[in-house]
Amino acid sequence: MEIEVVIAAGATIGESPTWTPEERALYWIDVKKPALYRYDPATGDRRSWVMPSDIGAFALVSGPPGAVVALRRGIFRLDFTSGALTRLAPPPFDPALFRFNEGTCDSAGRFWVGVMFDPLDDAAPPRKSSLHSFTLADGLRPEPDAAELHNGMAWSPDGRLFYLAHSQSQEVFAYAFDPASGRLGARELFAHIPDALGLPDGAAVDDQGGYWCALHGGSRLRRYTATGVVDRDITLPVSQPTMCAFGGALLDVLYVTSATDKLTPEQRRREPLAGAVLRLRPGETGIARPCVLR
Repeated sequence: MEIEVVIAAGATIGESPTWTPEERALYWIDVKKPALYRYDPATGDRRSWVMPSDIGAFALVSGPPGAVVALRRGIFRLDFTSGALTRLAPPPFDPALFRFNEGTCDSAGRFWVGVMFDPLDDAAPPRKSSLHSFTLADGLRPEPDAAELHNGMAWSPDGRLFYLAHSQSQEVFAYAFDPASGRLGARELFAHIPDALGLPDGAAVDDQGGYWCALHGGSRLRRYTATGVVDRDITLPVSQPTMCAFGGALLDVLYVTSATDKLTPEQRRREPLAGAVLRLRPGETGIARPCVLR
């Protein structure tokens, strides 16, 4: 399978590739060299908005065009024209210990955003924090799930299952979900990733219900069937893939972000594409990740 380099970004932690069918453009972030990026594959045009602190996730908004960004210091509205940031909500955690990590919108435009225990002082003992949802009308709402590191968020094709990884425990869960109320229901274990294959990171779902998970530290994308059975692995030229997203006019392209974080100089020499945005055609057609906040 041909794997193309879209952007040789050298990102510290490239994350959250998100295709917008209306714009036919790809958005993505670098968590630790904090910025939001936009790439137009038809023209090659690129834009970026530098952030003042770690960025964990984003959702797009209109009127005026912009985004809601989940930063270590809170939830902010970003104006794409001016670059101005306006805080909408303070962080629901101690920002010296946690930051937001990964987010996605459901079909009703609620922005679901997780957390990561990422202390500024490395001596702090690990602890958990809550998953949250956010809307412009109601602000931040804690949700009944807590973890040291939330990842792997995706929705089943019918919107009635919400996938969520607890990366530190190597587990991916499937929550029953009510799209009308936005409430989580019963949780079941969907997949357990062997320690040797790395951590379950970001994910995407195809139109057959297949769940594609980037295995951070495992140099691969793994596809699970809708019933949680391992279907196949795609080996990547980067050891730390972070998330995948379907894109392209037919949603038959997978974009993959990756990281250089914590790689030694020798590992970087062996892995020149680390931190790049990659692209491949897996043979399946995907579902565009909802990304517009209401």
